Parts: sequence; structure tokens; C-alpha cells
Amino acid sequence: MDQNIFASMRVRVVRALCAVVPDLPEDLLAKVEVAPPREAGHGAMATNAALLAARPARRKPQEIAAALAAALAADPLVAEAAPAGPGFVNIRLHPRAWRDLLPVILRAGEHYGDTTSGAGVRVNVEYVSANPTGPMHIGHCRGAVVGDALANLLAKVGHPVTKEFYVNDAGNQVSALAWAAYWRYLQALGTTMTEEKFAAEASWGLQYRGDYLIPVGLALVDKFGGSLAAPGPRIAPPDVWFLEVRAFTIAVMLQQIRDDLAALGVVHDVFVHEHDLGVQGKVQAAIAELAAKDLVYEGVLEPPKGKTIDDWEPREQLLFRATKFGDDVDRPLQKSDGSFTYFANDIAYHADKIARGFDLMIDVWGADHGGYVKRMQAATRALGGTLDVVLCQIVHVLKGGQPLRMSKRAGTFITLSDLLDEVGPDAVRFTMLTRKSDAQMEFDIDQVVAQTRENPVFYVQYAHARCRSVLRAAAAEYGEAAVAPEALAQVPLDDLQDPAELALLRRLGGWPRLVEGAALAREPHRIAFFLYDLAADFHMLWHRGRDDAALRFLQADAPAATFARLAMVAATAVSIRSGLAVMGVAPVEEMR
Repeated sequence: MDQNIFASMRVRVVRALCAVVPDLPEDLLAKVEVAPPREAGHGAMATNAALLAARPARRKPQEIAAALAAALAADPLVAEAAPAGPGFVNIRLHPRAWRDLLPVILRAGEHYGDTTSGAGVRVNVEYVSANPTGPMHIGHCRGAVVGDALANLLAKVGHPVTKEFYVNDAGNQVSALAWAAYWRYLQALGTTMTEEKFAAEASWGLQYRGDYLIPVGLALVDKFGGSLAAPGPRIAPPDVWFLEVRAFTIAVMLQQIRDDLAALGVVHDVFVHEHDLGVQGKVQAAIAELAAKDLVYEGVLEPPKGKTIDDWEPREQLLFRATKFGDDVDRPLQKSDGSFTYFANDIAYHADKIARGFDLMIDVWGADHGGYVKRMQAATRALGGTLDVVLCQIVHVLKGGQPLRMSKRAGTFITLSDLLDEVGPDAVRFTMLTRKSDAQMEFDIDQVVAQTRENPVFYVQYAHARCRSVLRAAAAEYGEAAVAPEALAQVPLDDLQDPAELALLRRLGGWPRLVEGAALAREPHRIAFFLYDLAADFHMLWHRGRDDAALRFLQADAPAATFARLAMVAATAVSIRSGLAVMGVAPVEEMR
């Protein structure tokens, strides 16, 4: 049997439909769906096949549905097929159809749910992409987890995936960082200049005052000694120190970002620097490519609607014809001083991705960048690429019912390392995926560490630990070889008859379809929802076994039922591990 029982049944439905309504076009057959019905009481599956066939067949959908239901009823896997509503067919499968999935799951192991549907389509997933101006903070954390899990999910359906970080190291913020690091360098040298005097004289003021730059100042002294300083309490000319300090500070901060991400279990394949794109002439090249397509022109934009901007004045500037691709207005590519806009740099960056051969680009951004999506998608379409954007809303961290205090070291925000110290990477990753990414969420530390059903991290991990406990007990009783996956894949399964057991098998059978749907929708949070529901089904069986001896997993006087249930338990553990692997969460062998 195919891993995806819904895909297998779809093949059978199409075959039956073609027998009922011959000569249907292929493009129509491709639209046939087999999915769980809205109400579980209507069966395991429902299909829209009769509705689709009605118009080309010039027959009523109810008539086709009745004929299709009769044809499906003859299928050995189908227990019942019944027409419903305006032309749907509800399908109930024989229990053995679900039982037969267990050997498939056990032999696939953690690869259960893998497909090749994305094979040949190279995907670049770019996420985090923080300015290297400070430690990773909670605002970066959600995008890091969502992006990493999404990349894992796309790889599970067969896409060749590259995980990428775009280093925003070409803007004013990085220049301001260099000045702040230089101040810490002067402090480390023992300057008598006051912070206020430095801030007043510095070209970029003193925007970054967090303690995290103190070690950078000390490291600058270790490397350069006093060679970057001027005598007395004054600032040396920037041409003496700026480029050195800038490059050194970016390298230090980027390494800290890598370390923070690694502690979260996030490791990128590629780091691309915005500064390098400019140095290599890629911004000019991308604009020239657009100009060759007549998508760049000199023009004057209308004033921003709904806003009063005192310093706005009409001026001719270089514009991209974004409106040709669905954007609201054309977009500027150069500032009044002749430098390129951030948008122009971003165009060059995505042109670089396209040149590297990616068929699909997925960017994971904070929700505050939502207004930027349309123009960026317009630019990538103009360059011949495809861009999807996943937006992540803000996260509010609570402890004791109150917002968590700010980090003293960072000065103005909660660092990722603070959060990891509180609850650990697995809890952070799982919790960040318990809401759709574009919905705001509260990260309640007390709930995340609580050992209750309301804590999905604990609830799912406990289900896996219970599975492993049952299998360890069985191995002690019957031997390791008897409970190995290949051995359990061959045991008779007819004793799995209880409705709760069959409900668990149906849940397991839905995993491959869920993986496909989550990948297509770019929604890794669906994995967390599935695992929670699977854990609930398993915990219910566990508790029923405590109350009813006939439903216990291990029964000395019923070996056939015992081994059938061990196969079910092992398949449940496999499926949980398969889902946790996508989420980047380690399974727990036992709960302490």
C-alpha cells in the first residue's frame, strides 16, 4: 500500500469515475479531490468527483454521485460509499485498510510521510536575516523557527532546499553600530571623553548603548591596541578607523548570531552579504536587466496618500514599473543623494538567487514588513522568478502573568539566549509553531514548563515517552528482536478492532496527506496541531487500558492482541518522531 492512503483512494476514485463517466478530460480528472469530510461521522473520506464530472457529462451531479458510490462500494477497501449533498460521495473504509498501514509506517520509520512531489524544484528559504547590530532577540526567534521548520517540511516532500541568511550590512544602522563599537573601544582604552560628548560629536550619534558591545571594544583593543585612537579625549578621523572597526564588529556580531541560532538548532547553509552585492556591481546589473525590459524610467511620484510629510517635494527619480505587476505605485530605486534604495538592493539580492538557479524563493519576514510584499513580488516576477512571503507576527513573552523583563545586557529587548536559558530550545521551537505564523501569540513561560495537557510540548513528548516505555517493557518480556520494527511489521493485526484503536490508525494514516498540504500552504504549524491530536488519541487509549484490562497494550494471556498493539504503539512513536523532526525538536525517551 502507498504511504498516503488518501492518494491511493484518489486513484481508485478516478478509476471508478472513468468507468461511470467515460472520456473525461485529463485536466478535469486532475482536480478530483479525496479528503476528510467536514464531519467525522460522514466517514473517513469524501470526494468531489461527481460534482466535477456533471457539466461535461451533461448529467445531474446527484445521479453521477449515486453511480460512483455504487462503483466504489465494490472496491475491496471500501466498507461503504454513499452519495451526499449536492454531489459529494462519502467513503468509509474497511478497518483492514487502516490496519494495513502499520507495516508501511514501521518499514518507513521516520521517513514516513516523505514524498518526491517536490523533486527537481529547487527552493531557497531565506529567514532571520537580522541586521548584525546586536544579539538575537525574541522578535527574531519566531521567524527563525518558522523558517527552519518550513525548510525541513519542504525537504520532506522532496524539494532540494537551501537555508539562507541575508546579512543586512550595507545600511546606516551598521554604520551607527561601528560608531557605537568605537565608543566601547575608547572606553576599553580608558578615554576621559564623556559618553555625552562622544554622542554629540559622532557622525551617527550613539544609537546602540547595550552592554553587549563592551566585549567588542575589548577585542578591538586586543587586535589594534591604541592605533585607532587619537591622543587626548577626542575622536580620531573616521578614515583612520571606521572600515576596520566596521568589518571587525560585523564579524563579531555575526558570529554571535550564528551561535545564538545554533543553540536554537538553526544552522543556515548560506550567508549572503548585502554589502558584497554593492561592491560586486550586482545592484547596477539588476537595474540594467530591468531597464532592458523597459521596466525602469525617470519619473515623479505622487505624494503619499493619507499622509502629510513636511519635507516631501516632487522630484524626478529612477523608478521601477511595479504597477505593471500589480503593485499600487511605481517604486523608487535611488535616493536623492544618488545612492540606491533598500528596495534596489533587495532586487539585486533576489536577482542573485535567480541566477543561482532557484525555482522558488520563500522569504520569512516580520509582519511589520507586510507592506513590502507586493513590490518585492512585482520585482521578482519582472526578473522571471517566483517569490512567496511568509509573515510572522510579534511574540509577547510572559512569566508569572507579566511581561518578561528586558535583558540588562541587551538593554532594550529580550534576547534569544535569555529565552533558551529559561525553557530550552525544544520547548521554544515547539511553542513557536503552535500558532499560525501571521497570528499574534503569547509565549507564557509558566505554561511552557508546566506538565499538563494544556502544554502541547509536554503533552506530545509524554506520548512519545509512553510509547517508548511500552516498547521497553515489551523488549524486556519478549526480547529486543521481537519488538524490532521489521518484526512488528509482520505480525497479524486483526485484533485491532476497538473504535479508539481504529481512530488512532486513521490519525496515523492522515500524516502523509497533512505533510503535503502543510508544505503547499507554507504552514509548518499544522505539524504541531497534528502531533497534539495524535498524542490525545494515544493518551486516551493509554488511560482506557488502565481502566479496562482487555485494552491494555501488554497482555500475557493474549499474545496476538499484544503484538498487534505493539505494532500500533511503535507506529505511533515513529509518526511522532517524523513530525518532531520537521519541527526540529528532539523526541524524549522518558519523562523525569
